[in-house]
Amino acid sequence: MRTEAAKRVELVFSLFDANGNGVIGSDDFDLMTGRVLEAAVASDDGAKAAIRAAFRRYWTTLATELDANGDGVITVDEFRPFVLDPKRFGPTITEFAEALAALGDPDKDGLIERPLFESLMTAIGFEKANIHALFDAFGPDAEDRITVATWAAGIEDYYAPDLAGIPGDQLVAAQAV
Repeated sequence: MRTEAAKRVELVFSLFDANGNGVIGSDDFDLMTGRVLEAAVASDDGAKAAIRAAFRRYWTTLATELDANGDGVITVDEFRPFVLDPKRFGPTITEFAEALAALGDPDKDGLIERPLFESLMTAIGFEKANIHALFDAFGPDAEDRITVATWAAGIEDYYAPDLAGIPGDQLVAAQAV
């Protein structure tokens, strides 16, 4: 696994540990889902249902694949090798990427404006400076928008263990505030 990918994994774990207790559990996904839905006020019920289902699948996949002792939580050591395994986790990431990107496009024009992107990413827990660096790395158009497809692909790339120098690396880079 590349160093960049390892840093991305550590960040994802810390974000998914939404209640800050050092492990990931079902309640963490409920907390994050609630925060994301709060930020998605303009999205329709279908998009909201899709992100709920994607978060639920994410948790179910983690719990099924990693919770060997049945304690209902995932430790960072259990999380590291799994989350970057495309064979075990790829379809879950794809569903999540598509649902989150669609949530960012409530008017369904195929474009995501920076303010909503920032709101959704902040709800997940990313730092504002890093969010803006990521959005800029996606190459927004003159009206400061990116495509839904660009964001979805960027999310999938974020979980690729062999990729470095991708826009998603902006989320783990130290940014000046």
